[in-house]
Amino acid sequence: MKQPPAPFSCAYSPNIPELLFQLNCTIAISTYQAGKVVLISAVDKERLVQLPRTFPKAMGIAVTADKLGVATKDEVLILRNSPRLASAYPRQPNTYDSMYMPRATYYTGQVDIHDLDWGTAGLWGVNTSFSCLALINEDYSFSPQWQPHFISHLASEDRCHLNGMALQNGEPTYVSALGSGDTPQSWRNNIVGGGVLMHVPSNEIIVKDLAMPHSPRIFDGHLYMLLSATGELIAVDVEKGTYGVIHKISGFVRGLAKHGDYLFIGVSRLRQNSSTFKHLAIAKLSDWAGILVMHLPTAAIVGKIHYQASVEEIYDVQVLPNTKRPNIINTMTEVHKMGLATPDATYWANPQAAPAKK
Repeated sequence: MKQPPAPFSCAYSPNIPELLFQLNCTIAISTYQAGKVVLISAVDKERLVQLPRTFPKAMGIAVTADKLGVATKDEVLILRNSPRLASAYPRQPNTYDSMYMPRATYYTGQVDIHDLDWGTAGLWGVNTSFSCLALINEDYSFSPQWQPHFISHLASEDRCHLNGMALQNGEPTYVSALGSGDTPQSWRNNIVGGGVLMHVPSNEIIVKDLAMPHSPRIFDGHLYMLLSATGELIAVDVEKGTYGVIHKISGFVRGLAKHGDYLFIGVSRLRQNSSTFKHLAIAKLSDWAGILVMHLPTAAIVGKIHYQASVEEIYDVQVLPNTKRPNIINTMTEVHKMGLATPDATYWANPQAAPAKK
């Protein structure tokens, strides 16, 4: 009898380990369906290793030089990297070069945060439920800062399915949404072609009639985006309000990152019984989940990671630069309480040395 594949097992192109090893980076993906953030690294030039960690309904991932932010079902977690804690990790010493430890949790409530990123003013989140951009901090569940001109007032009604955000010079500059209506979940009325790309400072629609736009990103001064319902990677001319298709992919694409000359594109396997996806023409082609790697200068697909179990719907894809073997600790176990850091030192606490309770 054929055995089912092991959890999170995947197949990959032979060149993927060597590419990640040479780029000195790790891929991070979020899958809300599995409730995980998964780190994909190269052990050497021939093998990949994965580290899945539980984060309930994991969505947007924010990356800075030494921190990660993860949007979850009703919280945003902030994790900070400590290489010194990594090397002395008690369970596997001298294995990891990075260790992302939880340092703060913002209790946002269930506001369905999608994209997440740090800017000049702080941590920005796309608050999909309330159709706005918000700052995430310790003062409120969220601090609304911007909403599309067609949204008359804030309400937890997911009116336009605002989802993607691209920052430029530390400020939110472009956003994507699946619709432009002002009634509860009105974006569902034209899910295939009602999407818009907006310019945040002017609050104007730049491009409309888009096929489920996601993941707007600015790379080298150019704006790229994914059209999930048609499987297209596009480049947008923001001055003319037009776009060109760089590559058409047979799958539902969402999640986009760049490192060096390479793009990392998330591909999701769609549920055939999903009320959101079942009417899409691309749904029948979206029968696998994983990562496609594209050489951007030539628009050629040069590699693929194909999940055989556990991962079906990917939301975000990010790259952790300058790290070959990171670890990430969630708050589900006691381990996160043991890794202690000060500005000058780090310590792995010994729980057996703690004083007895009186």
